Amino acid sequence: METRAGDRRGTNRSAAVKLSPGIKLGMLIPPQPSEHDLRFANELGVTHAYTWVPDELSGAAELAALRRRVESAGLTLFNAGHGSLAKCDRIHLALPGRDDAIGRFAAFLRNLSAAGIHTTTFTFEPDGVWSTSAAAARGGAAARAVDGSELAEQPLSRGRRYDEETIWDNFAYFIERIIPVAEEAGVRLALHPNDPPLPEIAGIPCIIRSYQSYRRAFEIADSDWLGMEFCTGCWLEGGAAFGDIETAIGEFLAHDKIFIVHFRNVSAPLPRFHETFVDEGYQDMHVLMRLFHDGGYRGTMVLDHTPPMAHDPATLHNGPADRPVATAYAIGYMKALLAVADG
Repeated sequence: METRAGDRRGTNRSAAVKLSPGIKLGMLIPPQPSEHDLRFANELGVTHAYTWVPDELSGAAELAALRRRVESAGLTLFNAGHGSLAKCDRIHLALPGRDDAIGRFAAFLRNLSAAGIHTTTFTFEPDGVWSTSAAAARGGAAARAVDGSELAEQPLSRGRRYDEETIWDNFAYFIERIIPVAEEAGVRLALHPNDPPLPEIAGIPCIIRSYQSYRRAFEIADSDWLGMEFCTGCWLEGGAAFGDIETAIGEFLAHDKIFIVHFRNVSAPLPRFHETFVDEGYQDMHVLMRLFHDGGYRGTMVLDHTPPMAHDPATLHNGPADRPVATAYAIGYMKALLAVADG
């Protein structure tokens, strides 16, 4: 169970939330989980869960009820994201209603705190995650794929091209207003990278796409309460352009900046890749598990995207509850990697 530490404002102490030692394996659950959903998580042996909530379930009472329900199943609800505010174009592009959206985000942080949930996630992706096609993973499984040359030909999604410094200014505007609320509420903000981590897509710069961009984001915030959702998949997609993944894990762990880990493998770095089963891509995931383990990571490690298997629904973007075979396979593999690291 995570608990909030004392008031962090004006301090430089590293641990914003007190966590017990060790990696916590987690998985996505629906915002209104059924007994079946919770039983599946227990059967897989994960101890933690996370979810995305719609606006109507983002109040303090609704979040507290969800937390109690999850805990009654013997699980910990580690983090919850707001479905429409975590990727909000009004905030990212300074559109009309920006201040109202930031105010709603601040209210959501206070609601999380009141419900005893101390981590949330967001990303600066006003158009969401981009894909171009499907490709065949092992055995012919249909997997999400990205072709950078196709994305380079996308029309402007907002009818104009944005300057990268403008998006950084918008990021700073948001952070300057939301960090004091996060510090007061005791809720950590886990920043996810752009997926795919290209310089620009459809006229919108992808500002969180490299080792250096995370450093810049942390300098802007200057707070223990902004960290990262370390997505191994995005890092591997970016390859050398993102930065050496092993060095990054060591550095960001040493500075307590990794709040959540997304565990995912891909076929190759950009300009073209497809998602793979966790044991199939170009990265030896045992190496990464060992680095997180030996580096003393204490947060959650969750299965990210994975291709569906033969007895799963064919839809590419369903969550773990909708593709139980692929989810069970991946989490079993992750548990084995962690057991080896523990040994």
